[in-house]
Amino acid sequence: MLRIQITLPKKGEVYYHYLDILHDALVNAWVTAGATSEQITGMSALPWHFAPLGKQNKQGKRVHTLIVSTPDATLAQCLAKINPDDIFYARASTVEKVHFAGAEIKIEVDPILPHQNALGVLMLSPLAISDKTASHKKRWHKQLGQCDLSAAINHRLSRLAGRDIKLDIQPDTLYLRCNPDHSVLVPMKLMRNGKTAFVIGMSAPLVLMGSDDDLRFAWYTGIGEKTRNGFGCIGLAEYGLGR
Repeated sequence: MLRIQITLPKKGEVYYHYLDILHDALVNAWVTAGATSEQITGMSALPWHFAPLGKQNKQGKRVHTLIVSTPDATLAQCLAKINPDDIFYARASTVEKVHFAGAEIKIEVDPILPHQNALGVLMLSPLAISDKTASHKKRWHKQLGQCDLSAAINHRLSRLAGRDIKLDIQPDTLYLRCNPDHSVLVPMKLMRNGKTAFVIGMSAPLVLMGSDDDLRFAWYTGIGEKTRNGFGCIGLAEYGLGR
């Protein structure tokens, strides 16, 4: 297991419009570090996830830090070799270029203590959970109370872990009361027909309860769906969102 922060120098930022370009830039770095494309993309890919930390203005989205993490031992060896200069991608169709040259890498310390059974977290990237009751086009839940949060998250984590994950996951009650609309519309990519593909995620503080092994697996794997595309990254609530 390994989780790292890739941070640009102070006042350094990368602008982007669509989240997929950050994914593609990371894929480039993964491959250069020794991972195969099958290990990091596609249906049979090994588990990993990321989150961009930054802000948004009229020019677009700005990212100063990438959190990248994996619970997999094979990918962890590659992640330890990633060079920020290889986190690069340019796309003419959307007039975007991202490059993390000059960024510093910091290995995050495992925050889960032995026998710890609870964790208060923030969503560093939105939580995506699809609505299984939708009969046609894929739809995403917009409120955390619309689904069985624990069941949805445990189902995917259990499949990735190859064992039963039994976390009890509850959103912060006061936050939901004060912020009934906590959905986030994320532009994923520009389609060939000129339309934008979106994913709707949710963002709120959560309390995770379970064994230390289950908490650790969620921390390094990410929770919910589309984690390899930049969703479901959690951070410690006590530390906030950082810079």
